[in-house]
Amino acid sequence: MVETRQTAREEAATSALAANRAAGRKVAVAESCTGGMVSAALTDIAGSSDVFSAGFITYSGDAKKRQLDVSGEILETFGEVSLATAWAMAAGVLANSDADVAVAITGIAGPGGGSEKKPVGQVVFARALRGQDPDDYFTQRVQFDSKDRAAIRHAATLFALDLLQPARDSLRPSEDIELPA
Repeated sequence: MVETRQTAREEAATSALAANRAAGRKVAVAESCTGGMVSAALTDIAGSSDVFSAGFITYSGDAKKRQLDVSGEILETFGEVSLATAWAMAAGVLANSDADVAVAITGIAGPGGGSEKKPVGQVVFARALRGQDPDDYFTQRVQFDSKDRAAIRHAATLFALDLLQPARDSLRPSEDIELPA
């Protein structure tokens, strides 16, 4: 199982890097619940430095504020696991890097920490392109159908790597979805 997960991450990262290299773009990510797994997957690939610009691991609200300029008002009003926070994280990545495309991830990987409103397995993603109207940033709340921390983090990493693909440039804010982890 671990080898299968590692292979899937490596394939997704290799594909994201190759596609963005071909498009002449740099990518960056902001991670909370994945704790650097997306950045690690990308930088595990030799030669990634021409495409991967930056990875921000902002596990706490304070880190989100300091590193990504997420406002305290957003965090207090909507919470760390929210569409607004993920959106602000993605905007912060673009403001604090030279990336052309940014992906942000925040969620509840478990096994504890969930609530009725924000259960374990809920992960929120945002994707922003440099020069894009901020109203058009892609945001997505996903409920991964698992209580297994490793499975949720792995599934969130794969989802984020897919969001880095240039083919996802036309994505816009969408409805909540449920996926297996």
